[in-house]
Amino acid sequence: MKKKLLLIVVTALLLGLAVFVEKTCNLATWQLLLIYLVPYFLIGYETLKEAAEGLAHGDAFNEHFLMSIATLGALCIGFLPGAETQFPEAVFVMLFFQVGEMMEGYAEGQSRKSIAHLMDIRPDMASVERGGELVVVSPGDVAVGEIVVVKPGEKIPLDGVVLEGNTSINTVALTGESVPRDAGVGDEVISGCVNMSGLIKMRATKSYGHSTVSKIIDLVENSSRHKSRSESFITRFARVYTPIVVFAAIAVAFIPPLLSGDFSGTFATWLYRALMFLIVSCPCALVISVPLSFFGGIGGASRKGILIKGSNYIDVLAQVKTVVFDKTGTLTHGQFAVTAVHPSSCDERHLLHLAAHVEHYSTHPIGAALRDAFPDEATDGCHVSEVEEIAGQGVRARVGDDVVSVGNTRMMDAVGAKWSDCDHVGTIIHVAINGDYAGHIVINDRVKDDSAHAVEELKALGVERTVMLTGDRLEVGQDVANKLGLSEFYAQLMPADKVAHVERLLGESGKLAFVGDGINDAPVLARADVGIAMGGLGSDAAIEAADVVIMDDCPSKIALAMRLSRRTLGIARQNVWFALGVKIAVLLLAALGLATMWMAVFADVGVTVLAVLNAMRAMRVD
Repeated sequence: MKKKLLLIVVTALLLGLAVFVEKTCNLATWQLLLIYLVPYFLIGYETLKEAAEGLAHGDAFNEHFLMSIATLGALCIGFLPGAETQFPEAVFVMLFFQVGEMMEGYAEGQSRKSIAHLMDIRPDMASVERGGELVVVSPGDVAVGEIVVVKPGEKIPLDGVVLEGNTSINTVALTGESVPRDAGVGDEVISGCVNMSGLIKMRATKSYGHSTVSKIIDLVENSSRHKSRSESFITRFARVYTPIVVFAAIAVAFIPPLLSGDFSGTFATWLYRALMFLIVSCPCALVISVPLSFFGGIGGASRKGILIKGSNYIDVLAQVKTVVFDKTGTLTHGQFAVTAVHPSSCDERHLLHLAAHVEHYSTHPIGAALRDAFPDEATDGCHVSEVEEIAGQGVRARVGDDVVSVGNTRMMDAVGAKWSDCDHVGTIIHVAINGDYAGHIVINDRVKDDSAHAVEELKALGVERTVMLTGDRLEVGQDVANKLGLSEFYAQLMPADKVAHVERLLGESGKLAFVGDGINDAPVLARADVGIAMGGLGSDAAIEAADVVIMDDCPSKIALAMRLSRRTLGIARQNVWFALGVKIAVLLLAALGLATMWMAVFADVGVTVLAVLNAMRAMRVD
């Protein structure tokens, strides 16, 4: 970039000097040509070289070829009878073309930087315990099951489970969120995140090739393979359009003079117009700015933890009118938690305290939810004995001097406790102390904090239908749908039923997006117009099955992805219409003999620079 900028500055100075010499010295045309050839070849060498290589490889019709023909023609036109020299214009066209190339390079570099932050997650090394020593190796050389030591400030090299130590994990490169996550013994950690505070030992659970960081990097590097319809059209358009422009310019140069009957007297005029036609018609602004807009959009989304696998999915996201959600793990956390405590003969804390003690050894998710709700039960000094699990009823145990029964209504009936019903949706866990009813606890899957906000934002964007599909009970589905304000829901569904519902909804109103957790929803993700997965910091199935991955599991990012897609598509369309509008206007003026070479330069290179600057807006994420 610096080298090209220096070249442009030197050329501009030499061009100014050449103009000064032309104005002050009375030189012959061929002498002026020699003076102007110095800055011309200095700034145009790369373009002329690219044009020659294109000819040699059978790819003659490109922007370098058009610029070369137009500027060489401008240098030669002054030698025709009755024609004025166009030496300064020829050099300036080539100079301005290089300015446009430099702007394109800068914009593409900025776009790559917005994606390159994901490349920063690539770990360089791993410290592995082997034979009682710490050995530094490449992450690719670490086997599954080996013990890896990660010091503060180092990247986590592979996916694994913490065996020793506690720390905070910086996940910003994966999720776009700046708030660190705590990790301790038993917690899963993901490759590519940065260990911020404490030294940890972890057991690798995946090889590097199957790790989260490897999959994400591969996804980003290959995103350019999936072109949008706009990009594909522009590519096909340029292949057909450029040869037509060249032959049309030849026709403009020769046919009018031949028809006029005064070929020698009018040829210079029509050649000048043909050269302007070539410059104006160069499709640089379209070929450069449209792909750059989509590339910038993908980069901007990635900075917010939204991975879009290709610009073709930006096209679809911008047109989504129906969003179908899976419930568990998408709109809800997918984990049981205590949502309400209704004591009868004791306070809430004591009720939770007893239930957590009784369920201390249970492997059931409900037991885990009760223990999580009262984490101090292991250190409060209570003695638990005579633990008995009764099939189909619950668990009974002695806590201190009391016999505590925790289970369903059948267990309450068995111990003679007069239980009371609950109007809350969820699993109701009843508790009795020495046969007397103590109250009940409601356990349910918690709705994510931003799920309701996500649905509101989608409706504000014009999404006509928000649908939830779940395998859960009807009353649970109804409760979640009411809380979130969904348009409709369908409950008690098997995976095949979800596919059938999505197939029915497809095409009813615009494009359809399905949002799932990427593990058991792969068939539906593949069937939708665009599949969006809650990545969960790198679920394998999410990254592989979906077209878009939300890396931090926030449903509100769906609306953000749609807004970014619409903005990116809008910028690409602005560039297309602006470029075509200016070019057509200047071509009409050229046909009437009212256009100048300077206007032609603006219609090509000037428009390209403005289109590139506009395309760079796609990288900005508000």
